[in-house]
Amino acid sequence: MSERTGRRAGESGTRAAILDAARSRFAEVGFDKASIRSIAGAAGVDPALVHHYFGTKQQLFSATLNLPIDPEMIRAPIRAAAPGDLGETVVRTVVGAWDSSIGEHAVAAFRGILAGGDAALARSFLLEVALKDVRERVDTPPGTGTTRVVLAVSQMIGLLVARKILRVEPVASMPLDDLAALAGPTIQRYLTGDLPSGG
Repeated sequence: MSERTGRRAGESGTRAAILDAARSRFAEVGFDKASIRSIAGAAGVDPALVHHYFGTKQQLFSATLNLPIDPEMIRAPIRAAAPGDLGETVVRTVVGAWDSSIGEHAVAAFRGILAGGDAALARSFLLEVALKDVRERVDTPPGTGTTRVVLAVSQMIGLLVARKILRVEPVASMPLDDLAALAGPTIQRYLTGDLPSGG
């Protein structure tokens, strides 16, 4: 009974405590190894409260980075794409999210990361959440999945900076389908093309 009263009276404090604990835990051990139970323990709350305020562990991770998007919106279309369509699908899905109504907030979060905030969390988010499915699918030969995904991410960061931050034309106003058709093959080469031996 007293727990309910405390939850209602200190809702913002409880949310903040969970977020602080989650940031620390994710930064320390990464997304995969951080459990809801360990985060709840660090925040001094019941694990059910973490789910109550934030839903899934993915959604909690997005909240720690102040991302206004559920990672599943990115992961689902990419997961469903045929291997030969991954490059264009990545560009179309990710840039489509930036161009959507929530994109302004996503770009603001990215600016914050570039300014030096939560770099470890951002790396963990990219490799262990947003692009985890891709990394596992393109791990050929074995052990190259991370290299492939990081190369693709570097290209996507360049697109984001050119399109949404520096607003370099014609990339800034190029229709999404055109951009996907032009940049997709480069992403595809990183993900499924040959890599230099010993690289």
